[in-house]
Amino acid sequence: MNWTDGTLKQQLGQMIVVRASGYLFDHQIRYPAWEPSNEKLRHWIETLNLGGVILLGGSAGELSLRTQQLQQWSKNPLLIAADIEEGVGQRFPGATWFPPPMALGEIAKKDLTQAKEYATQMGVIIAQEALAVGINWVLAPVVDVNNNPKNPVINIRSFSDDPKIVSELAVAFLEGAKTYPVLTSAKHFPGHGDTSNDSHIDLPVIPHEISRLEEIELVPFRATIGANVDSIMTAHLLIPAWDKDRPATLSKAILTGELRARLGFKGLIVTDALIMGGVANYASPEEVAVMAVEAGVDILLMPKDPEKTLEALVKAVETGRIPREQIEASLNRIYQAKQKVFKNSKTTFNNPLYCVGELSQKRAKETVKNILNSSLEKGNNITLKPKKRNLIVVDDLLTCTFLDRQTPGVTIPQQLGYDCQIAELNTLKFFLEDDCSTLLQVFIRASAFRGNAGLSEEVQKIYKKLLKNKIVKGLIIYGSPYAKDWFLTNTNLLKNQVPWVFSYGQMADSQKIACETLFNLSEVPDNWVDRFEN
Repeated sequence: MNWTDGTLKQQLGQMIVVRASGYLFDHQIRYPAWEPSNEKLRHWIETLNLGGVILLGGSAGELSLRTQQLQQWSKNPLLIAADIEEGVGQRFPGATWFPPPMALGEIAKKDLTQAKEYATQMGVIIAQEALAVGINWVLAPVVDVNNNPKNPVINIRSFSDDPKIVSELAVAFLEGAKTYPVLTSAKHFPGHGDTSNDSHIDLPVIPHEISRLEEIELVPFRATIGANVDSIMTAHLLIPAWDKDRPATLSKAILTGELRARLGFKGLIVTDALIMGGVANYASPEEVAVMAVEAGVDILLMPKDPEKTLEALVKAVETGRIPREQIEASLNRIYQAKQKVFKNSKTTFNNPLYCVGELSQKRAKETVKNILNSSLEKGNNITLKPKKRNLIVVDDLLTCTFLDRQTPGVTIPQQLGYDCQIAELNTLKFFLEDDCSTLLQVFIRASAFRGNAGLSEEVQKIYKKLLKNKIVKGLIIYGSPYAKDWFLTNTNLLKNQVPWVFSYGQMADSQKIACETLFNLSEVPDNWVDRFEN
């Protein structure tokens, strides 16, 4: 069957990708405002001829069942996407979770060739594991040049603040991903790295002249277009040098004029999520969708209501606001993309037991550890006294996926006689009065919808007080190098010779390597605990 057959409404359905839960059952849904019930989702898929879904939630094993279920509901093969910039395990536990891309950028400063090899391995493994669980559209790599340390949403998702390094590593990632029939996506065009506010909440402005955009922001996009990236995701940004009125996602001057005509991109143009404040506040949801297609978008990601969106699109085409030939061109690009994915029918429905066997293989685990070890930083030597506590600080315990009773950040200090205490940022101040000899472990990175990069002024004051009181005898920072730089510059950490370790990753592998490094455990015998009990 030609997937672009049917009524105009059914054809336009191929241009919509909706958000859905990766869990199998309704009572597991974690974001009901964005993730429809199974009944509604199935109705949309069966009646609207949707082009695909983007998934979040559920284990990797469960996801292999979920993706089969979704494909079986659809008359035409679905694109199934996920934001797995750091591996399938970043979103779906059980699969491989890599350190953030900026870890590779750190390695590239010392050895670009080695960093590129790691990036290629990442691309191969992510593509392999994605297909194993039924994901056929990898929404990666991020090619934003993060040259603003206060960026609250890109940050360590970027490879580097150097456009050359970003380009080299992104292309290497794409070369690896090409090993398997998955779609890739460079994001967020034309560059979200130099912003200090979050497009999930409002509309950032990039005030630079065109010459600066050419020298910095556009360099990695040119490189990935040259490497035949399958799709490019738009950014909800205002760029007055090109369009003073409309965000990039809604700008024909930017998407059709710059990306298509001048840069020569022939693949899919997909919006960033349309529920984000960067465009959601610009006009009604339906008008935003029409404006995006008008601008040159092929796929609308996460419109608020796909049924109302389709009605608005049908009207826009029937009235001539959007030319039919433009829709036909988009449908043809979608068709060609699906041909790449589905020409091998085995990529559509897989044996779940086979899928599980493809995840977290030895090669993947070794690559993760190599990247973590090569990007690790440390300073000073550990000297700790009795009455010890392991104070772990996280943003939000309810959404914390990298920490439990058995993760190394808890168990290794516990074996050394540390009592574990866990604080969220909003409760950290209550731990100031204790006089325990403290190992402070801080999990901190940029996060969507938070509005800052994790170090608000109030939190900075608390950390300064903790360090000033000299109760912190060891520090491990997981995630943001900008947070590490702040601790080294703005506290008494160095003056007081406090031993510290920094790791880009937050997963269990990262915790194990960081704790072993801090306590110098790699060189001690099996009875190493005895050393610290005296």
